[in-house]
Parts: sequence; C-alpha cells; structure tokens
Amino acid sequence: MKLFKFLLVPILLAGFVTLAGHGDEPAKDKDKVSVLMKRKLTHSQKVLEGLALNDFKAIAENAEELIAVSKEAEWKVLKTPRYELYSNDFCRTADELAKYAKDKNLDGAALSYVELTMTCVKCHKHVREERWTKLD
Repeated sequence: MKLFKFLLVPILLAGFVTLAGHGDEPAKDKDKVSVLMKRKLTHSQKVLEGLALNDFKAIAENAEELIAVSKEAEWKVLKTPRYELYSNDFCRTADELAKYAKDKNLDGAALSYVELTMTCVKCHKHVREERWTKLD
C-alpha cells in the first residue's frame, strides 16, 4: 500500500502536466498531440496499476506501449537539445521498465516508473517554458 501511495502522486502530477503542457500549436497538431498524450497517460496509469497489483504482464505490455507512443511523429513537439534529451531518457527508462517487468523485479520496475514520471514532468515544464519564451 505504501508503494501505491508513493507512486500515485507522480502519476497524478504527470497527468496534470500532460494536460497543461500543450498550449499554442495549431488546432490540428494540438489534437494529435493531445490524443498521443492521453494515450501516454492511459498506459502510464496501467503501469501504476500493474505495479500496485504485482502484475508484471500489465507492466511490461504498457511499458512497450509507452515506447511505441514515443516513436510516433507527433511525439516530436520541439526541436531543442533538451527536448531530445528528455525524449531519449523517456525511451530508455520505458525500455528499462519493460525489462524489469519481464525479469519480475518489482523494485526495479517501481524505480523506473518514478524516473519515467519525473522525465515527463521535466519535459512538460521545458515545453511550457520554450513556448512562453517564444510568446515574449
């Protein structure tokens, strides 16, 4: 139960950041990015559920889905070195998460999940800051 509470806060934060992180792209692109981010959030929530229930199959499957989402064209919302770093970190960490799930290593998977969530938060913050800078 402590692990569940520990992991619940980051996913809620990631959800709020995800929904607030895209403000000034054209409507068509914004819709595509919004759909992609909702898929990412859904799979992230399913990873959390898998962690809470010790369901390694669900963790692995949803980590793989997160990797697939990150390979879609709409994922590339900025062309900055920092965005590229966060995107690469996300993919690497999602891959580690899948590996830990396949190895049935709950602690490793939980830590990867937290790292993944923190990467999302940092990236969304960067995206907002970049867009605010362009508005100034």
